[in-house]
Amino acid sequence: MTQHQRLYVNIDHIATVRQARRGHEPVPVDAVSVCERAGADGITAHLREDRRHIQDADIDAIAAAVTTAFNLEIAGTDEMIALAERIRPLEATLVPERREEVTTEGGLDVNASPAKLERMIRRLRDAGVRASLFIDADPVSITRSRELGADAVELHTGRYAHAPADPATIAALREGAALARSLGLAVHAGHGLTTSNVGPVAAIAEIEELNIGHHVISRAIFVGLDVAIMELRAAMDAARGRP
Repeated sequence: MTQHQRLYVNIDHIATVRQARRGHEPVPVDAVSVCERAGADGITAHLREDRRHIQDADIDAIAAAVTTAFNLEIAGTDEMIALAERIRPLEATLVPERREEVTTEGGLDVNASPAKLERMIRRLRDAGVRASLFIDADPVSITRSRELGADAVELHTGRYAHAPADPATIAALREGAALARSLGLAVHAGHGLTTSNVGPVAAIAEIEELNIGHHVISRAIFVGLDVAIMELRAAMDAARGRP
């Protein structure tokens, strides 16, 4: 297996550090060029409705600075879809949000409001933005995502990250990725992945892109952002048999 697997670095938690003091630093957009030079294939940022980390001005700055590709993570609301229509990132990933959660705890419920979700996806695609849905790796969610018109799915890897020794968690991702690809969906994955646990997920041939953030930023505290990305890139490449 030699196909290059894309690494998108989520820079949300640079903003988390800044917002802890409500100050001016660190500045998330300053990470863009560092990530790209270190081997990131794209940048991801999540503008949450409660603005707990990334702010609107950050999104404008990041969109202008990215030279690779920008994946904007947003809730499926009219406000956020309008932002994506204005910014026009390469891709927008619709994710679930709950105010009380610390971080995204599971995949999007694609059966909760299918007509609304289908309308949001159509608006993104009409604006020239690829529409991705962050979902659990179950057959119903994957099949429904295709029916709703999504271009891609991002498989939630949290269950695997919490129990990597449980063969059922990686099996679900393998089976989900194969199903999604068979339906014509691009397959991405992310949540809770680290240099030490990324190998089995990176080795899944159908997964063409990983979105990883918290680990990169936490590791960067000790070794620097560029080294953290290069370590992760090396682990991904090794899992796919790339030199």
